[in-house]
Amino acid sequence: MALPLRLATTADLLRLCELIDQSVRALGANYYTPAQIESALRYVFGPDTQLIADRTYFVIESEGGELIAAGGWSQRRTLYGGDQMKGADDPLLDPATEPARVRAFFVHPSWARRGLARQLFERCAADATRAGFRTLELMATLPGEPLYLALGFAPVERSAQKLPDGEVLPLVRMTRPLS
Repeated sequence: MALPLRLATTADLLRLCELIDQSVRALGANYYTPAQIESALRYVFGPDTQLIADRTYFVIESEGGELIAAGGWSQRRTLYGGDQMKGADDPLLDPATEPARVRAFFVHPSWARRGLARQLFERCAADATRAGFRTLELMATLPGEPLYLALGFAPVERSAQKLPDGEVLPLVRMTRPLS
C-alpha cells in the first residue's frame, strides 16, 4: 500500500502530537513499562520543528485525511528527540564524513505493519543520498528495532537514556550505508 506522502508543516503539529502519543503508547506497550512510556512522552518523544523547517519531515494521511504516519531525516547533529529535548545549537553535519540522521518515525497503531514506515524510509534515504550523505544513523526505540533491522540497519550500541524523573529508556544506536 503506497499512500501519498507530503512534507509536514507547522499546521500539522497538533496532529503530530496526537499521532506520537498513540504510536508510543500502543506500539511501545510490549517493550516499555507504563512509567517509561509516560516519561518518554514527556521528555523525549515529540515533534522536532527543525525537521519541519528544514523540509526533511514527511507525513502520510489516510484517504479520509487522518494523519497515520510520520518520519524524516536530518542533516543536523541531533540524533533523536523532540523539541523538548533539544538544546539551542543543532549544527549541520558534513555529508562527506558524517552520517545523516533518520528521525522521528511514528505510525498509528491501526496502520502498523502496512509498509508506511518503509515508504517514509525510502524517501528519506533517497533525499539523504541526493544531499551527498553516504551513511545513515538513528537511535531506535525497542519497538522500532525490528523495522530498522529489516531496512538493513545494524546495531552499533545499546544504551539507556536516563530521563529527568529517574526513568531509564533503553535505546539502540544503528547505522546503515547508503548505496
